[in-house]
Amino acid sequence: MAKHQDSFYFDTFLACAEDACKAAHLLESTMREYHPESIREKLDEMHAIEHGADEKKHALLNALVKAFITPIERDDIYDLSRNIDDMTDKIEDVLQRLYCNNIQTIRPDALKMTATLIRCTEEVKTLLGKLPDFKRDRTLHEHIITINTMEEEGDRLFLACMRELHETCSDPIEVIAWREVYHYLESCLDACEHVADSVESVIMNNS
Repeated sequence: MAKHQDSFYFDTFLACAEDACKAAHLLESTMREYHPESIREKLDEMHAIEHGADEKKHALLNALVKAFITPIERDDIYDLSRNIDDMTDKIEDVLQRLYCNNIQTIRPDALKMTATLIRCTEEVKTLLGKLPDFKRDRTLHEHIITINTMEEEGDRLFLACMRELHETCSDPIEVIAWREVYHYLESCLDACEHVADSVESVIMNNS
């Protein structure tokens, strides 16, 4: 029974990361083949993914409250589940911002950030898939470093995007709208890094 419960936590971490990957792919495909008239439908599709991730997180936290023994420290379970959920929330925020700001066309450099986001969420999923064996699997640190490197790449892309925006766009309303979108995209990559940091804490606190 205890081993089954241990597996439940790790399986839920991974399932929530898979939801974040689905959200990232939906965001990227929506922006790559952008049709502003159908963005409302995409928001509903995205919210269904986010809602499913929320339900998984709540089930995990309910189990945590009732658990007598946990496979890792309770605080680590709570922090990791919250940070994984934040990934999906932040991705949904980007799509909401495209809708609220009435974005009509997608700037090409934004797709570079979504491509990095997909790679980053997939790397997080791989990392969490290996988490049950964190005491023996030495490759976890390599995945953490890779995620941190991608986040730094995202920072560089953000600066380049902002520079390009202010150099080429003369419409102040469009500048403001896209500044917000870029900030939200950067927050998605920050959220991925926070998951990697949480996994690093799990390794340190439970080994």
